[in-house]
Amino acid sequence: MRVLFNSRAKHDYLSDALTLLSGWTREDEQIRRTLVIDDTQHAALTERVKVIADALHLRPEISRHADSTQIRVGHGNGEPLTEGEVLLAARIEDVYRTVTES
Repeated sequence: MRVLFNSRAKHDYLSDALTLLSGWTREDEQIRRTLVIDDTQHAALTERVKVIADALHLRPEISRHADSTQIRVGHGNGEPLTEGEVLLAARIEDVYRTVTES
């Protein structure tokens, strides 16, 4: 059986999912996160996120500034966030925990 979501229910579902991702902030139709990690951790995170993003057919923006890594997920051109983009943010959190624990 397939369940269809109307746009209001889908929006509420994504908003609820975003509340579970601590550290992520929403800016219009993008979400972003700043991580304080060193260069080695940045390289490991970037490589792992690329594999996940490729599998989801998404392109997050990842940039390095001084001692932090900034990540943006979403199109930013008026298109709403998708389930895949919220999933990518959750997977980035998993990768972040992995690279900072080693």
